[in-house]
Amino acid sequence: MSKKLAAEFFGTFWLVFGGCGTAVLAAGFPQLGVGFVGVALAFGLTVVTMAYAVGGISGGHFNPAISFGLAIAGRFSWAELIPYWVVQVVGGTVGAGVLYVIASGAPDFVAGKFASNGYGALSPGHYSLLAALVAETTLTAAFLLVVLGSTSKTAPAGFAPLAIGLALTLIHLISIPVTNTSVNPARSTAAALFAQTDALGQLWLFWVAPLAGAALGALIWKSLIETKAA
Repeated sequence: MSKKLAAEFFGTFWLVFGGCGTAVLAAGFPQLGVGFVGVALAFGLTVVTMAYAVGGISGGHFNPAISFGLAIAGRFSWAELIPYWVVQVVGGTVGAGVLYVIASGAPDFVAGKFASNGYGALSPGHYSLLAALVAETTLTAAFLLVVLGSTSKTAPAGFAPLAIGLALTLIHLISIPVTNTSVNPARSTAAALFAQTDALGQLWLFWVAPLAGAALGALIWKSLIETKAA
């Protein structure tokens, strides 16, 4: 169990450090900024790389919503859910902390949103609470379906990390303008802790919506797809 938890810690650390790090350090860098497309790709790459690196140890969740959905789908032990959530949040927070130390080394550094998620005034496109709720729920449900499908017995062996990473990239391309993309409560918590906005006040949505979406995705899988694909 300790090896599984360590793997989830490092995987979530890498997801937050790599994905949020790209957003904070490189997205808007003068002349060479990677933009939101680069940020979307960075989040996908963090999942691909760590899924191959440690996914064989822990399952490569790196996301409390994914762990929750997998438990509902019968692919993960409920007894391990809370320990996974704890190390995922801690790993993400450490990743954000390391990023903060690096970013604050710039002479003109202002934490601002610090790649946090939000709606209304904290949404990149000023999308409403309802829009954020629907987006995060829908996209997390779809993300879990990709996870379940790509790791099923009928899926081609060895390609699950690529499918999952590409799915996360696509999710970011869709929803960065809406919520700055969460679909991951650990990632949202980690960034909100260092943001100089009301991100913590809006954090509840980025737990509720991804968990609801994961539950929805698991139920869709079990009722409509599992008998053919699992």
